[in-house]
Amino acid sequence: MCSRPTMFRRLSSRASQGIAAFFSPVYAKEDFNHPSAPVVPGSRNKLMKSDGYQDSQRYTLYINPIILFGSFLCSVAIAFYAGSVVRIFMLSNSATQLHGSFPQHLSVAKDLSVKQLPPPTVIPGKEVPPTTYTFKHFPVEGSRTSHDLHLDRSSDDLDDEHERVDVYASASTEDVSEDSEDSSDDSSDDSSDDDEETNNDLVEGLHLPAGQHLLVDIKNVDPIFLNSEERLAEAMIQLVDESKLTLLSYHCHGLIPVGVSCAGVLLESHVAFHTWPTEGVIAMDLFTCGSGKLIPTLPSIQNLFGVKAANEDADDPMMMWSHKLRGFRKGFVPGYNFELNPLDADLGSEILASHDFDIKRPLVSAAETDFQMVDVYEVLDPKQRRLGDYYKSLEDDGSYESLHPEFFAPDHILLLDGRIQSTRYGDAPYHESIVHPAMITHPNPKRVAVIGGGEGATVREILKHSTLEKVVMIEIDGGVVNLSTKYLPEWQDCSSIAHHDGCAEWCFDDERADLRVEDALAYFNDNFGSSSMISESVDDHDENDEQEQFDVLIMDCLDPNDDHPFAKVLYTDDGYVTSLYDALTDDGILVVQVGEASEIDDPADENGSFENRSTMIKMLDAIGFNSIHIYEESHCEFGAPWTTLIAFKDVDTRKRWYRSPAAVELDLSRRILPTKDGKTSLRYFDGATMKSYQMPSRAFEDNYCHQQDKPEECAEKVRFGNGEEVNVSSAYSPVFERRFADAKPKQVSVL
Repeated sequence: MCSRPTMFRRLSSRASQGIAAFFSPVYAKEDFNHPSAPVVPGSRNKLMKSDGYQDSQRYTLYINPIILFGSFLCSVAIAFYAGSVVRIFMLSNSATQLHGSFPQHLSVAKDLSVKQLPPPTVIPGKEVPPTTYTFKHFPVEGSRTSHDLHLDRSSDDLDDEHERVDVYASASTEDVSEDSEDSSDDSSDDSSDDDEETNNDLVEGLHLPAGQHLLVDIKNVDPIFLNSEERLAEAMIQLVDESKLTLLSYHCHGLIPVGVSCAGVLLESHVAFHTWPTEGVIAMDLFTCGSGKLIPTLPSIQNLFGVKAANEDADDPMMMWSHKLRGFRKGFVPGYNFELNPLDADLGSEILASHDFDIKRPLVSAAETDFQMVDVYEVLDPKQRRLGDYYKSLEDDGSYESLHPEFFAPDHILLLDGRIQSTRYGDAPYHESIVHPAMITHPNPKRVAVIGGGEGATVREILKHSTLEKVVMIEIDGGVVNLSTKYLPEWQDCSSIAHHDGCAEWCFDDERADLRVEDALAYFNDNFGSSSMISESVDDHDENDEQEQFDVLIMDCLDPNDDHPFAKVLYTDDGYVTSLYDALTDDGILVVQVGEASEIDDPADENGSFENRSTMIKMLDAIGFNSIHIYEESHCEFGAPWTTLIAFKDVDTRKRWYRSPAAVELDLSRRILPTKDGKTSLRYFDGATMKSYQMPSRAFEDNYCHQQDKPEECAEKVRFGNGEEVNVSSAYSPVFERRFADAKPKQVSVL
């Protein structure tokens, strides 16, 4: 038996163990009743020390569910608290890095929300038609401020501060908890009876289902500016005023922790933007209906929203943008022809619509001359050249880029009425291909005429020939010549040959160059309109230099497929085309750029979009040219291979067309004026290039044979040869050029 104290101690010990086990998440209990445990008389200590007991000893673990659940709740609470503290610290630290005042801005959001933003304004004298306004606010946690500002035309009694308009503003903070709906009439009760007619004429095309969309992204912008609703609203209103638009109302939200979103409702459509102050980025879109042009607003957008950060090492703001025509015009705009709209041509599709150019800068935007619209753009396409390489080429560090900056400069593109005419990197391939094949084929070209070619590069290439005595350029639009002189000086740069006698740094200052700003049709019709006048000029050309014939005549003007009245006359007027023939000497050569190359599945030119090209070829054949040939050049940067037509009055001259590359190279070395260091002044054309021009492509052969009245030489037995005599029905026959150019006279006869 146990004594009472001993029993009490045992009970107390057991109670303590039970209480500890209850509050312990895990405890162990020895299992002495396991069958494998040895039963040995003696003390418990001996049993625990025995090896048999240690080998067979097992423990059962008990997990208290209450303690486990309590531990889980404590862990969640601690993690939530720690995460909240870290989040507050990170947001505060991020705002502090942007600017020391950002935390203050965030802490006084309630004060900011009641500030009066600048009101919308109206251009003096501009009448705004009646409108209605409906809005609905939604309470969201992400907005720290909210502003609405509107035109109020309910009274004509305006105070001196807001002489033209008055506004009302509703401001709300993140404490807003109720939805509100309102509808009001912004129209004036004093509108006159004739407002309807005035409003219909307010903006041309305002109510048509068509418009223009300008998308603008700017980076490296001052973060303080991007987080200020007041400054952004002021910039938006100033932009609208400078663009001569009408802002009916606008709505802005300041976001948490930073950033601003604004949307303005224009009479013409809308303007909206969102800012990321931490990243220094703003994204904007401006959509307008009507005939107002948006491209001229780009400098204003750059100046108003491209605000540079105040710190000294801040980068200059960089802007990317694109412009698109939206909606429907054909069928809604009376007499609309998309080919007459420059924004529907190359200008819109190839340049304005692209949003990924690293540089896209209008050097000349929509300049109106007496005859056409002129645009000059500077662009850097990241798919062709890297922006970093261009910046490196501007440095003087001895790098490859700095030693060869001409390889990395942005492209310059000249457009007339929205169509690409010339590019910096396509300049040499195009202008050398249209000039030198004819010049080197003619045995001794002394007098040359150029129709068009206002940028001056065609004349530049002609002046490189030592046999030249005079080149007359007849360009109807002097405005193109002047704009090219200012913005595309390299097109008229003759410095590479300026050291030769009579030459000059500027091409039109060369003694051999004669620029005439006049109508080419009138010039040739007046001077070479009849054979009697030609005979007279041949007998006495010194007394009447106006009527002296040319050895080579190059027509570098509108494309034959342009839907332009002047283009149709250039390629299809019988009197004009005949005067070109009469203006050439007996061994003269006519060169005409005739647009995009044909594809193998295109219909015949006469049944497709190149009807004018087909008509001109038939007229040249009928007038008396003995051989007509077409070749193409694929490096002109026009988006497709470009074709040139060359017509020979004399068959013997045409024979020189098929000379070997070595013979052409020898002739070039004798004729082309060298640079100061003795090198050739040609950048692209050589004997091997001439070889590629001698044979028309298979596409032109197929296109020729797609005619409804298929020429005789298109028969398969003729096209693929059977040794029989071939009758060629025209001076233009790609089949003959490709299959029988070297045939003996007895094998080929031209009917």
